[in-house]
Amino acid sequence: MSDLFALETIGWVEVAVDAGLDACGQGLTYAIDPELRDVRVGEAVLVPLGRRNRPVRGWVVDRLTQPPAAGGAAIKHVLSRIDDAPRLPEELIELARWMAGYYITSLGPTLAAMLPPRGTATGTARARRWIQLAEPAHDNKGPRLGASQVRILEHLGQLPPDQLPVERHSLVQALHLRDAGGVDRLLQRGLLVEVAAPVPVDGTPQRPNLTSAQQLVVESISAVLDSGFSSHLLLGVTGAGKTEVYLRLIEKVVQAGRAAMVLVPEIMLTPQTAQRLEQRFPKHRIAVLHSGISVARRRAAWQAIEAGQIDIVLGARSAVFAPFTNDQLGLIVVDEEHDASYRQDSTPRYHGRDVALRRAQLACCPVLLGSATPSMESWANATVHARHVLHRLPDRAPGLTRPSVRIVDRMAERRNDPGPQRSLGPTLRGALERTLDRGGQALLLLNRRGWATFIACKRRACGWVMRCDHCDTSLVFHRKRSLAAGGTLKCHHCLSQLRMPDACPLCRGPLARLGEGSQRLEDEIAHLHPELEPGRHLVRLDLDTRGSGNRVQAVMDDLRSGTIRVLVGTQMIAKGLDLPGIQLVGVVDADTALHLPDFRAAERTFQLVAQVAGRCGRGAVPGKVIIQTCCPEDPAIELASKEQFERFAEMELLQRTQAGLPPARRMARVILEHQDLQRVREDAHTLKQRLAGVEAQWEISGPAPCPVGRIAGRHRWQLEVFADDAAHLSAGLQQARGQQAFVGLASILVDVDPLQLQ
Repeated sequence: MSDLFALETIGWVEVAVDAGLDACGQGLTYAIDPELRDVRVGEAVLVPLGRRNRPVRGWVVDRLTQPPAAGGAAIKHVLSRIDDAPRLPEELIELARWMAGYYITSLGPTLAAMLPPRGTATGTARARRWIQLAEPAHDNKGPRLGASQVRILEHLGQLPPDQLPVERHSLVQALHLRDAGGVDRLLQRGLLVEVAAPVPVDGTPQRPNLTSAQQLVVESISAVLDSGFSSHLLLGVTGAGKTEVYLRLIEKVVQAGRAAMVLVPEIMLTPQTAQRLEQRFPKHRIAVLHSGISVARRRAAWQAIEAGQIDIVLGARSAVFAPFTNDQLGLIVVDEEHDASYRQDSTPRYHGRDVALRRAQLACCPVLLGSATPSMESWANATVHARHVLHRLPDRAPGLTRPSVRIVDRMAERRNDPGPQRSLGPTLRGALERTLDRGGQALLLLNRRGWATFIACKRRACGWVMRCDHCDTSLVFHRKRSLAAGGTLKCHHCLSQLRMPDACPLCRGPLARLGEGSQRLEDEIAHLHPELEPGRHLVRLDLDTRGSGNRVQAVMDDLRSGTIRVLVGTQMIAKGLDLPGIQLVGVVDADTALHLPDFRAAERTFQLVAQVAGRCGRGAVPGKVIIQTCCPEDPAIELASKEQFERFAEMELLQRTQAGLPPARRMARVILEHQDLQRVREDAHTLKQRLAGVEAQWEISGPAPCPVGRIAGRHRWQLEVFADDAAHLSAGLQQARGQQAFVGLASILVDVDPLQLQ
């Protein structure tokens, strides 16, 4: 390291280091020696950082003709390039600069978030390979065949001719295999053969006829596909056929030789969407990008996109960083654009929908946002500010019927129900029994995990409640029968776990397990319907059980095959799934988010109820939805039951405008954290003084403790900053950053356009 300044200099580069040290969100200047004369923008390099010249990864974001004024300080040299790292296209660097400025984060970590994880890229992006049995048939009972290989051969041998050949990856999913190794070994032995992709009789994939409303949307957006950037909001009731609109537009884009990007909010939605894309575009190249697939596959997909070998990219929020060049991209689709899963909850705290809008601006291509329950921000941009073109699909697609919906007053039912209190009231219990008797399937939503949401002493005079030692929250009981105490207590914030106490630690009185979660609901249904085998006919799907992407796909396959009779879950089962066999949807407690100290509570409640109700009525049998609530007259619940989004949005936007809350104004939340309560309180007041000295057109609220005042042993205080528009908010925050307003205080997190206020 002693020769860092003595090397021959032939030029200079700006490097964004993978560390949060560049106070203005940009890069640091380094010199390059003759060996690196050909280093290009976007390449990964190793550079010395700090007084000890610690080698740190970074990316070249600019080539400089002369160094900036260094104030007498010598400029260090780049150590080396990192040869095995993917190169960032300049389009992503430009996008990252915008993200770093808007979300007030450092450029290096923003670039790092765009790249696939480190690892070895093996193979290529998944290409569709079609498989069938070799001719003549071979003996599949030989001693050298493994059990999975025998299953593969038997499965293919039982398929009718019109279902052959089978796509290799679909075969792996259908048999719930861990990987395609068994298929590949059978190919090597000649027991299976790879054939050309099947082509429908008419030479084109089968497409349903468009309704007049769908046709109008397709024609309207098709007319501007080659006209540069435009943004569109598609409001379509659940089951209206929004996906078919996406497919028709993607078809036009790929036929024109350009690429399309499709974003979905949840990893579990990618297999369903991937299958539709593969069926519709058998001759086009599709890549899937999300954190649920292996590092090797993600890196291989990245390389294939960068090489121009991919026509369509599908994935969750990180797929917005697919390395297309601007002239390649022809359309970006953001499905279920309202979903909070598009928000990244770690640095950089970006929103996938908003980054997609900016990416479409840079690529000069249209972006289409779709939802049955749009976010208030998108709705205001369409109806108030005219930034989005609004399109409507007001009716369900042919063959789909709107389910009958009934709102049930939980309190009234409990008063009239003489039996023990249960999660399912008599109305929902009866509907479930009738659904199962006629062979139907049911989906039951309870948006809380665990068995009991808090533990308390039964003696009223005591009042003790089991709370986390590290957070200002109660602990949640998760049943596990193998343990002596019957389960464990978990904190859903810091993830700590404790043993369930035998008695109240204050008075030694008995303990009560109060509140209901999805695990308790599962146990209740198993008790009411012992004929349902847990794990097979009765399945729970939440963060505790979802596991890998293969597990989720197996659940979806079992639902479609009819094996699962009752699916219990949290909000993840309410999102975008097309489940024709569901005849009953039960919302066990529609009030879980309604009374939280968050101005988005009513919006989230409306979206959750309306979305889960939309999973019903997609088959031949009319569906039924039962909504249990303690607030049956609340507008969010009443209007959601009637699918009256526009009426709800009108009321909600009026209230937000009167209160000066988003989307009427833009908001940033600045959170300070420290183990010392006095320190964080004093620093919060200091920060308010600093922000008040910034020449910005904004209003500062606070400081005050966060709704959850302590998480993982760190006390939390907050300031809320409001401005009339995004430009004034961003300019003020960047000015504060440049004036070092956030330096020298407790740990600070700046959350621009926050979705959670806990």
